[in-house]
Amino acid sequence: MAPITEVEGRRVALSNLEKVLYPATGFTKAELLHYYATVAGVLLPHLRDRPVSFLRYPDGPDGQRFFTKNVPPGTPDWVTTAEVPRSEGPSRMVLVRDLPSLMWAANLVAEFHTHQWVAVDPERADRLVFDLDPGPPATVVHCCEVALWLRERLRRDGIEVYAKTSGAKGLHLLAGVRGSSSERVSEYAKALAVEAERAMPELVVHRMTRSLRPGKVFVDWSQNAARKTTAAPYTLRARAEPAVSAPVTWEEVAGCRAPGDLAFLAADVVARVRDSGDLLAPLFDRGAAGALP
Repeated sequence: MAPITEVEGRRVALSNLEKVLYPATGFTKAELLHYYATVAGVLLPHLRDRPVSFLRYPDGPDGQRFFTKNVPPGTPDWVTTAEVPRSEGPSRMVLVRDLPSLMWAANLVAEFHTHQWVAVDPERADRLVFDLDPGPPATVVHCCEVALWLRERLRRDGIEVYAKTSGAKGLHLLAGVRGSSSERVSEYAKALAVEAERAMPELVVHRMTRSLRPGKVFVDWSQNAARKTTAAPYTLRARAEPAVSAPVTWEEVAGCRAPGDLAFLAADVVARVRDSGDLLAPLFDRGAAGALP
């Protein structure tokens, strides 16, 4: 029987605490839970109002992986859920709004993925996202070059963008937007991806076609679609090591010279949060959100 822990007045079952999830480093289930508890103050604002999809890997990254979008069986009745629209009809998804629900969700061993809209207004996007994915032999170093171009281009439209690592091999760019549907944001993002390809044809591709991607950075604009999700800031990823999708400064992006310069494990991120807080905090300033041209 899983031990029961009280978290802010809620009883949370935490199981298999000694289980090694990341064999390359010996990182255990207990360490995963400790990581999420430690960064909860900066993670929760990025999850709180957004329906969460879980990429679960209960036996570690080398085991079975599966996406869970609907409320999982056995979810405690005190975990907040929300009905969300889908093409096949409405469904119910989890909202991770506080530390108890975060610890319950983390016990599932999962990456956290969120939409670019909040549950109270699923018809309107409040985030713009670009997923910069390098096709080998391109690396995150090349993603940084593309990111800097996109930053300046977005600024010309009055939109301030922020960066985080994907926690894998690429880079994510996030911006606050207002007054637009997901469809409109997708159209705008695609137009900028096409523009980036025209400006840097030797480096950028805006289409997902695999044969076009070796040695180039795929600027994935499609994650702005209402049905799509993106790995949340501070989520652990199902990689060989406990890598994190970590916010980074533009100085770090500009100074990146090797892939290891922008690779952060759980312990690295805990230290960064302690020293710098949430580098993505400006995203919560709704007055600073940009309007699409």
